[in-house]
Amino acid sequence: MRLFTSLVISSLFAIAACGGGGTVDADPFATYPDCYMEHHVTEALTAAHTITICCLDHPIGTDPPNVVCGSTAASCTTFVTAQLAGTDATAPDITAACTDYINQR
Repeated sequence: MRLFTSLVISSLFAIAACGGGGTVDADPFATYPDCYMEHHVTEALTAAHTITICCLDHPIGTDPPNVVCGSTAASCTTFVTAQLAGTDATAPDITAACTDYINQR
């Protein structure tokens, strides 16, 4: 019984430590490319996943989360394409990410 109790308590600590409460790391970024570099280059997330995260979860500049990429897939694509010119984000990455962004909004 003592082993079972220890396992349950350990599991609860692990869930709490991993953010089991559903909270999002929403650090602000001065620019959209800063957000992209943090998640894609530093954390090694895919380009598409990074684009979605930056559009949904992070304040960019003076805008709150879920604003800078716009309210349509087209506005998202236009914004992200302009912001990520010169990076490894491809047109298919951006299209997929913007579709995902709109679906999750």
